[in-house]
Amino acid sequence: MKTVSIRNVTFGGSELGLIMGPCVIESRDHALKMANAIREISEKVDLPVIYKSSFDKANRTSMSSFRGLGIDEGLSILADVKSETGLPVLTDIHDASQANIVAEVVDVLQIPAFLCRQTDLLVAAAKTGKPVNVKKGQFLAPWDMKNVVTKLEETGCNTILLTDRGTQFGYNNLVADMRAIPLMQKFGYPVIFDATHSAQLPGGDGITTAGMREMIPTLAKSAVAAGCNGLFMEVHDNINEAKSDATTQWPLDKLESLLLKLKSIREAVL
Repeated sequence: MKTVSIRNVTFGGSELGLIMGPCVIESRDHALKMANAIREISEKVDLPVIYKSSFDKANRTSMSSFRGLGIDEGLSILADVKSETGLPVLTDIHDASQANIVAEVVDVLQIPAFLCRQTDLLVAAAKTGKPVNVKKGQFLAPWDMKNVVTKLEETGCNTILLTDRGTQFGYNNLVADMRAIPLMQKFGYPVIFDATHSAQLPGGDGITTAGMREMIPTLAKSAVAAGCNGLFMEVHDNINEAKSDATTQWPLDKLESLLLKLKSIREAVL
């Protein structure tokens, strides 16, 4: 399996890379506060991190839900995060027309789970030359991601990350199948586990998505024990006031202790 390195963050081999940050960009001040706090924790536990936050949440359950600050302001904030903290940054794209614009700022382009089969989006992301992280759709079997990998490879991209974020299990529920990690690793690229979105109950609160935040440590520890190459977690300093995915963002003040446990599990299974 290839290793994929984004600046100082490596996925694959003996490394356990991290992708972390608030679900959506809420403000410049909040983004910088969160990025600096996450960087400090990352350095303390010696697990390098990519900062993640979205300029737009295009798949919100309700029209009234906060979507973000938009591409122009969002990218400006991510550029500030990158320059002021030194962290690599990652964000989603939702349309092929966004790929080149976003690639001018970020270190990794992310394809949302609901859009993982969209050929034009995958091709546009691959053509930027940037690493591409693809979330496995909740509706796909792990082996179906081979077709996604092939689309990227045939467009010239060979810095690919695959992220499992749970699989639809009946109505308003997800199940995390740890078999997905070794199954997708067979495609030759690192596999990341999204411990926060996997705890969602999609649409479970009617006009918002519900979740089981208390299950996040169990899911994360299981994935590390199963051999994942990285962890994706959305993190917030005030979970009750988070403007997106409030039920499944992990509290910033509990991040260090959880990462230390995950690091111990990683060392035990190597």
